[in-house]
Amino acid sequence: MISREAYVRLFDDYGVTDVGYLHRHWPRFRNTKEIFERGVNRVAGKRVLDIGAHWLHQAVLFALDSYQVTAVDFPESIETASIANLAHAYGIQLVSCDDLAHPAALSGFSDGYFDVIIFGEILEHLAFNPVALWREMYRLLAEGGRIVVTTPNCYAATRRRFVELRYWIGGGAGITVDEILATPSRGHHWKEYSLREVERYFKLLSPDFVIHRSIHIEDELSTDAALGQQIAARIRRSIPVLRSRLHVEVSLPAKRSGIVVEPHWS
Repeated sequence: MISREAYVRLFDDYGVTDVGYLHRHWPRFRNTKEIFERGVNRVAGKRVLDIGAHWLHQAVLFALDSYQVTAVDFPESIETASIANLAHAYGIQLVSCDDLAHPAALSGFSDGYFDVIIFGEILEHLAFNPVALWREMYRLLAEGGRIVVTTPNCYAATRRRFVELRYWIGGGAGITVDEILATPSRGHHWKEYSLREVERYFKLLSPDFVIHRSIHIEDELSTDAALGQQIAARIRRSIPVLRSRLHVEVSLPAKRSGIVVEPHWS
């Protein structure tokens, strides 16, 4: 697979991207694809839907291996000239979606169009009832297809509530009030899951969903990480439940029951 440095250079010619973010999260992007492809008979042209694609950091990695990628994000992210140019260069179809809670922007795709749907660090940002979104994802996913979910592990040793003084003196946990008021975001990082919760999440959505892979992940740190970070990472790697991230893959062998959850309001 392409190196981190070479991958970052791919984005340099297409304008604005968050290079620091790409450097930090490169191990996640690489590992997500590598783990997904374990045991998968990868076929060039497999159709991938990347939800919350933003700077296309994950999408391009799949496109480089001849996957047919469709990338979805909010207009302010997906409709910039730099993203359009990058997407054109790598054959990525862009879809601007203003409301993930009711993703009408995806209605033009036929039933079962996509073989893979990626939710990379998105689940924790869904600050709305997600049933309508998953009903659309179920429609779009082909029988035999797979949903790939990565999300922070709420039991990770790095979670704020364990390390921040404010948690212990009544200041709360998670994103701060200052960040909520000052950070532009469609959905703050408001809910972290355990591995068991993510598994239950999909089992509740539909009996058709089957948990194919469910693991704790600790991505390697950059070589210039502080000594304390390196020690903490070693500890997390040795105790799976404390690792930073969850990787869950959900397969759809056959469509029989649909999404069975209904929100409890009129």
